[in-house]
Amino acid sequence: MAEHTLSRRIAELAAQTQVDRLPADVVASTRLRILDTLGLALRAQHLDSSRAVMDYVTDQGGRPEATAIGVQDRVPAALAALVNGTLAHSLDYDDTHLPSVLHPSAGVVPAALAAAEKVGASGADLVAAVAVGLETCVRIGMAGYDQESRNSTFFEHGQHATSICGALGGAVAAAMLHGLDADGIQSSLGVAASMASGIIEANRTGGTVKRLHCGWAAHSAVTAADLTRRGITGPPTALEGRFGFFQAFLHGTFDADQVTAGLGERWAVPDIFFKPYPANHFTHTTIDAAAELRQRGVRPTDVESIEVRVPGPVIRTIGEPIDIKRAPQTGYQAQFSAPYAVTVGLFGGGGLGAALEDYTDELATDPVRRELMAKVSVVSDPRCDAIFPYQFPAVLTARLSGGRTETVEVLTNRGGDQRPLTDDEVGRKFADNASAVLPAAEVERLRTTVLTLDTVADVRALLHL
Repeated sequence: MAEHTLSRRIAELAAQTQVDRLPADVVASTRLRILDTLGLALRAQHLDSSRAVMDYVTDQGGRPEATAIGVQDRVPAALAALVNGTLAHSLDYDDTHLPSVLHPSAGVVPAALAAAEKVGASGADLVAAVAVGLETCVRIGMAGYDQESRNSTFFEHGQHATSICGALGGAVAAAMLHGLDADGIQSSLGVAASMASGIIEANRTGGTVKRLHCGWAAHSAVTAADLTRRGITGPPTALEGRFGFFQAFLHGTFDADQVTAGLGERWAVPDIFFKPYPANHFTHTTIDAAAELRQRGVRPTDVESIEVRVPGPVIRTIGEPIDIKRAPQTGYQAQFSAPYAVTVGLFGGGGLGAALEDYTDELATDPVRRELMAKVSVVSDPRCDAIFPYQFPAVLTARLSGGRTETVEVLTNRGGDQRPLTDDEVGRKFADNASAVLPAAEVERLRTTVLTLDTVADVRALLHL
């Protein structure tokens, strides 16, 4: 039976994957995702939640195995993964797969980096492991995507699919880097299935624990692989078994074909959306629509009211409770607010159109922005519903002084396959983030190293940068 299980299929792909067997677009995309993740982790060090995790890890001590960004000395690999995964997810700036609505890189990349540094793996091995880890994460997430309701069953159950599936994808990547065979990789996935966790209530009512989720996923992934190489084993039917992962998380309703169909031939990695803006992905088209209004000459003082029409399922994240979304107390709350997204686009943002500097506590509570946000309503739209969740569309209608009305439709997300970011734009995003803590010369050196990662003999050279 073990030869035909879902985890076995994944493990066999992982065991035979090397960077020279991967399609060129998968390799190129994976390198960019490692670059993007490192930039986000570097930038997120200033957050109170980041400092809390870094302080916790510093207090633990242990063998110096891997680099935790923001921590002076090297730490055990699992603790490095905890820090770096937390940092990578903390800015709500990490990549997104649709329609699963997963953020794959923030859990998988830190797990792989920690394992690779611990064993002194090559850059080529790191790229191969990250690619398979991302693929695993996405495919398991898609197994829980309900085609009929067009929604993730994980989310309907209150579960954070990003951290749950990220733990499994990260475990596969870490096991590959430890040089485990198909049996060992399969067991690592099975062990991680007992460690996967995360509830998503913080998106609704607050709390910073969500920032920790990808760190915990990466920590679980590295721990699972390390335990497996010491002899701990996982069940061969860890995913589809009667008491397995899909039963526990999805009540036994899942699509096994999403895991296995085209595995090793059709790769999801290049289609994962890069985030151009540091905010909940549901808000991005609203930012674009409001920016288009600004380009048409509309000023915030011209606005009498704005209606933002979006897919119904996203309203609970970016439009409810509307009184809270119109008056965010912090920059973090503003990242999950459609009314605030209108202000970013209409006032004009930095970076690629919206930057972290646009999401401060001061701006979130600025009276001028509050005045505009009070005029914004968020409603569902049948046309947007029909497109969701393959894109997160928005239609913005502004009623302006003098009786004029302006409508802007943004039906596709920037950063996806229909409106991709260029390599230079991803590089600019990385530079904007990394330059907050590194000199310009070091930023460029790090960027060059990552973009030629498959030629690096030992990834410890990368992390020492």
